[in-house]
Amino acid sequence: MSESSGAGGPFVKICGLRTGRDVEAAVEAGADAVGFVFAAGSPRTVDAATVRGLVGRVPAGVLTVGVFRGQSVEEVRRLTQESGVCSVQLHGDEGPEYYEELRAQGRTLIRATATAVVAAGEYGEDLLLLDAPDPGSGKPWNWGSEEFTAPRGRWLLAGGLDPANVRAALEATGAWGVDVSSGVERERGVKSPELIRAFLAAARDRSR
Repeated sequence: MSESSGAGGPFVKICGLRTGRDVEAAVEAGADAVGFVFAAGSPRTVDAATVRGLVGRVPAGVLTVGVFRGQSVEEVRRLTQESGVCSVQLHGDEGPEYYEELRAQGRTLIRATATAVVAAGEYGEDLLLLDAPDPGSGKPWNWGSEEFTAPRGRWLLAGGLDPANVRAALEATGAWGVDVSSGVERERGVKSPELIRAFLAAARDRSR
């Protein structure tokens, strides 16, 4: 993965994609990464066969990410191999040993957490994703509060982001990039191409 943020602005990941239409919209809008949820219990969960077909629509240079929560290393390995994603995002209580074991696959490793972190890379991850304190609630961090301290290194801000607030969030936190899922949906689990385009435009400040 590039050492710099996305071309023309911050690195942007669009997550929870389930259809070819979703992938097309994200890629055409200029997303740097697209995410597919393998964790159970989400309206965005997809299987490995579906993801393999979607990964085939993603051009080189756009990171394909499998999102996992509370799954065994063996299951993570199997699903990444079957689906063909080039990055693994762990969004649970996985410890450093997970990252060490998965490192051998040669995939980009993303650590997602909802707790304050001093610096990216503490668990051996390539990239840190800082989610809101109540993941999935759609409620963002209070970026202006004294309780929020931006981590050092490369990290993505997530949680409660949408086209209306992403620019302010980036300016307030100095995040290397952003991750969005529900903030670009017209209803739960259903992506909106218009909102995806609006999110990328706002994040990259194309309106100015």
